[in-house]
Amino acid sequence: MEHAVHHPAAGDPPAAQTHGQQHPLGIYFKIWALLFVLSAMSYAVDYFHVQGLLRWSLIILFMLLKAGLIVAVFMHMLWERLALVYAIIIPPLLLVTLVGIGALEADYTWLTRGTFFAPEAQQTAAPAH
Repeated sequence: MEHAVHHPAAGDPPAAQTHGQQHPLGIYFKIWALLFVLSAMSYAVDYFHVQGLLRWSLIILFMLLKAGLIVAVFMHMLWERLALVYAIIIPPLLLVTLVGIGALEADYTWLTRGTFFAPEAQQTAAPAH
C-alpha cells in the first residue's frame, strides 16, 4: 500500500497565508498609546480653556488624526490595495466637500437676508404718528 503524497500546485496558496495576514501585536499597542496621547491632548485643549477658532481647530485636528489611525491600522486599510482605499476614502471626502459648499451658500444667504431685511430698514419705513 502506497501513501499518496500531496504536492501543492503552483496556484495553491502557502499554508501560512490561508488564514489571513498577521501583524505583530507591537504595532497595535503603539497605535493604542498614540490614540491615548491624542485623546489626552484633546482633553488638554478643554482643560486649559483654549477658546475660539483655535479650540475647534485643535479638536477637529485631533479627531481626524485619531480617526485616520483607527481606519489605517485597526481596520487594516494600511495594508489594502490602493484601489480599495480610494473606493472607501473618496466618497466621504466628496460628501464633506459638498456639505462645505452648502454651508458656504447658506452663510451667504443668511448674510444677504441680514443686509436687505435688517431692522434698521424696517424702522425707517414705519409711518409717523
